[in-house]
Amino acid sequence: MKTFMQKAEDKSTKWYLVDATSMPLGRLASQVAAILRGKNKPEFTPNELCGDHVIIINTDKVVLTGNKLEDKYYRYHTGYIGGLKEIQYKTLMREQSDKAVMQAVKKMLPKNSLGRRMLTNLRVYKDDKYEQQAQKPEVLNLEGRR
Repeated sequence: MKTFMQKAEDKSTKWYLVDATSMPLGRLASQVAAILRGKNKPEFTPNELCGDHVIIINTDKVVLTGNKLEDKYYRYHTGYIGGLKEIQYKTLMREQSDKAVMQAVKKMLPKNSLGRRMLTNLRVYKDDKYEQQAQKPEVLNLEGRR
């Protein structure tokens, strides 16, 4: 049996709308990353960009289970000596919940140029207003709501 390889002219993309209300952050990120990669399609090709576009709304209402709001930190380095910065997730979710969701999805995608291209198909909004009404996104119900 031959391995299926999708051609560029055979690609078709859809737009999905995901409401993140009362979804755990990790479950939301893993399911959205699978859609961005194209793993929900039978013609999935691991070395091609064959995923769909995803719009995530209401990221202010995403939940973190357990004590993660207190114990978990978002860490990054400025590039200077002693430049390690830490932000507690309680602060990050209150002020920049869209950035927290974007980072969670980004870390579940491949760490290469293909993963960076997949991330351009993701749009994240803090509330229920989004700009892509013209694309007529299909509402997607994900499993794992609390």
